[in-house]
Amino acid sequence: MLSFARSASRAIAGQACRQVVASSSAQAVKSFPSFAAKRFATGPAASPTTVSDELLEKLSKLSTQGLIDGLWVMGWPSSYIEGARPLAKGMKCAGRAVTVRFVPQRPDIGADKPGGENSPEYEAFEKCDNKTVLVMSSVGPWESVGGDIKFLRLKQRNVGGLVTDGSVRDTDTMIGYGIPTFSFSTTAKQGPAAMQPWECNGVINCGGVVVRPGDIIVGDQDGVVVVPAAAAQQVYDIAHSREEIEEVVKAQLEIEKCPPGKYYPFMSGKIKPDSPLGKLLTSKGIKF
Repeated sequence: MLSFARSASRAIAGQACRQVVASSSAQAVKSFPSFAAKRFATGPAASPTTVSDELLEKLSKLSTQGLIDGLWVMGWPSSYIEGARPLAKGMKCAGRAVTVRFVPQRPDIGADKPGGENSPEYEAFEKCDNKTVLVMSSVGPWESVGGDIKFLRLKQRNVGGLVTDGSVRDTDTMIGYGIPTFSFSTTAKQGPAAMQPWECNGVINCGGVVVRPGDIIVGDQDGVVVVPAAAAQQVYDIAHSREEIEEVVKAQLEIEKCPPGKYYPFMSGKIKPDSPLGKLLTSKGIKF
């Protein structure tokens, strides 16, 4: 009888334990925020690092070549948006990225997505100002991301620039707007027949480069470079130092009229003090 009582007691205790575990697991699932699960699945779109206006101004004064070199020294992947060329001579832009991603046209997606002024691309337009650059990921280099009527709103918003791996239309009007525009080409084609806006301020691929909202976009006559917000200060420090050294090298080559190989190329942070370049920089009081 005593043995039976002990067995029954263990059975009841085991069942209670299983109920507690099941209850706790269910409660844990309920209490785990859905947004946290989504965050683990996709990660945050925008970088948690916000580039200050002061640093943005400093980066805007550097060339795209200097920025590319800075990222190269750090070992970052390519940051040059392939094919994005200035729409007119002298155009230059610098600002925090606001992104738009297009997807190929499909009727059901078109029906499900908000249209008109609530479209993802117009949501992005309203986030733009003079310290932002709108980056639009096209489905193809010859597809139009927009023209004079659509981008009139960007002119009104005083956007800092427009970058796309697609094409733009109404070229003369766009140049007249004064928006620094960088695109693969120009076209007379309409875009809606080929693609539609899918997302505002997500992570995009533009010209083979990953762009996160808040990254710094710098464009000049040589093209467009993406500076990751998380590395912006370090990129600036390296790029600024390299440009200073390059100016010294060019001035010395004008004096010596010798092959550039005496001083160039060089790797930032690895210039030997007893090398010709190291001695030259020491004589000028430049730290390296």
